[in-house]
Amino acid sequence: MAVVLVAISILNQSGREPLRADGIIPMPAVEGRIDHLAVDVAGKRLFVAALGNDTVEVIDIRGMRVIKSIAGLHEPQGIRFLPDRNRVVVANGGDGSTVFYDGTALSVVHAAKTSGDADNVRYDSKAGRVYVGYGNGALGSFDADGTALGDVKLAAHPESFQLETAGPRIFVNVPSAGHVAVVDRDQRAVSATWRVTAAGANYPMALDEVNHRLFLGCRRPAKLLVYDTGSGTLVTAVDIVGDTDDLFYDSSKKRLYVIGGEGFITVLEQQDSDHYRPVQKLPTSGGARTGLFVPELGKLFLAVPHRGAQHAEIRVYDTSS
Repeated sequence: MAVVLVAISILNQSGREPLRADGIIPMPAVEGRIDHLAVDVAGKRLFVAALGNDTVEVIDIRGMRVIKSIAGLHEPQGIRFLPDRNRVVVANGGDGSTVFYDGTALSVVHAAKTSGDADNVRYDSKAGRVYVGYGNGALGSFDADGTALGDVKLAAHPESFQLETAGPRIFVNVPSAGHVAVVDRDQRAVSATWRVTAAGANYPMALDEVNHRLFLGCRRPAKLLVYDTGSGTLVTAVDIVGDTDDLFYDSSKKRLYVIGGEGFITVLEQQDSDHYRPVQKLPTSGGARTGLFVPELGKLFLAVPHRGAQHAEIRVYDTSS
């Protein structure tokens, strides 16, 4: 008896899939692993931390092409554009530096040094503070020009973290410690830890602040864990793509986009705050585990590394359906 394998794809009411291919941006000079991405929405620029290439690639979104390559970096991992201060912030895993660039000239304004492995970057625009996870367990804070403002000590190296907008908490994935650390950014201290036991290797994270839900992407096994941010308890667990490193919540469409190096994107529909169902399993490319969802543009950008005949590129998906 023949067995037919069919990729999951549930059409929405318009008859279209949630994610639709919308173009490819070649990056022919990029080799090695690609880490996180950032966007300048007004300037229509995409910034790509090409970790294995020791560069940041600057892409013209309108022209769908690389317009500049910032060299001299040391395994760039985290990256953020600060629109109100016109700064690009790049965290380097190799030497632990966090470099602040002028957003127009792309020249160095300041380089802040940490103990090592500077990773994810987030920005609190209300307070004008940049947060960087680094080292064996710390969350550093800086002003928009790179002046250090103090650290919060953590139990182990932090991965993805998310900031509340309506409160002072920062939720931090600390996979080596097997928990989520809840940081009070006003007090600069850990106020609670939530054990992660239903799965391990909790790397990416997203936040649905309105419905009080925190989403953790786990690799062992490949699960999405949903936590109640009021109680810190696990609500549900859902199967996802393997080797995930980026996870995004689309509040307007009530969807989750989970990117994994296994070679596809899992799209989940949020039926309500406690229930989630898979609606698309989109094939991508092996090792393509990072990207960026930009709600203002209705686009999801996927970073694809050079592997064999597959050259490095950014794939663009339309999310407006």
